[in-house]
Amino acid sequence: MAGLRQQARAPLTPPSEQADGLLGPAAIRELAQQLDLRPTKALGQNFLHDANTIRKIVRTAALTGDDVVCEVGPGLGSLTLGLLPVSAHVTAVEIDERLAGQLPRTVVARLPDVADRLTVVAADALRLTGLPGPPPTALVANLPYNIAVPVLLHLLELLPSLRTALVLVQQEVADRLAAAPGSPAYGVPSVKAAWYADVRRAGSVPRPVFWPVPNVDSGLVALTRRPAPEGDRAATFAVIDAAFAMRRKGLRAALARWAGSPAEAEARLRAAGIAPTTRGEQLSVTDFARLAATGPGRDDRQ
Repeated sequence: MAGLRQQARAPLTPPSEQADGLLGPAAIRELAQQLDLRPTKALGQNFLHDANTIRKIVRTAALTGDDVVCEVGPGLGSLTLGLLPVSAHVTAVEIDERLAGQLPRTVVARLPDVADRLTVVAADALRLTGLPGPPPTALVANLPYNIAVPVLLHLLELLPSLRTALVLVQQEVADRLAAAPGSPAYGVPSVKAAWYADVRRAGSVPRPVFWPVPNVDSGLVALTRRPAPEGDRAATFAVIDAAFAMRRKGLRAALARWAGSPAEAEARLRAAGIAPTTRGEQLSVTDFARLAATGPGRDDRQ
């Protein structure tokens, strides 16, 4: 497991204190200055610095003392510090080597009594093939906005032990993830997320609680794991991609390439009990799974 780090014994001088150890705006800037950190858009680095927002996220996650949390993109540790006291363990995945190295020192300085509950993995979340330690039961993360959906889907597939997730994402992405069939925001993220879980909006987060302030609004999305539909995931996802690549067209035309011809697409749609004039945005994930299972010519690529 590349980049595994445990707690450090020599923390930097702790910045200004919150009563519960959480980082405020001044502490965030002090840490960034010590690390000579300049947040980059490429890594989606917008750090939470509002203690009330952290408390809201932790409260909404509804963790128990038995939960093992996976956190992606912990950054300077704002959310990590909120998660540690209410969970059994936090495994934080951070792509930035400087931040991965600093996070254990920050936790030791601010919350020494629970520092042994933290494991930091210095890695790209999209390239993870597993995590050390106990299997995570909850995902709680301020996800980098530019890769939020791929990371979420990858972790839901990689970590079947996850029972719940609460992710902070761009508001437009939050709307898409939680959208129901037939709604304007419904699309590929909506259907693929629904393969794994029931998905709902769980609140909004204002721009000023981040540093630097993003130029988009943010929203919380809550997911609760449920059994996947009957069928093959990769085959179903291939149909979803094909259907929404031409979302303004009926599925007879949109799925012609996937099925081999418009006539074959129509035959497979009718076999699944779906009218050929139906558009992809009208189908549930169960409908897509049923369609993927119809007859020859199935495209099993992810």
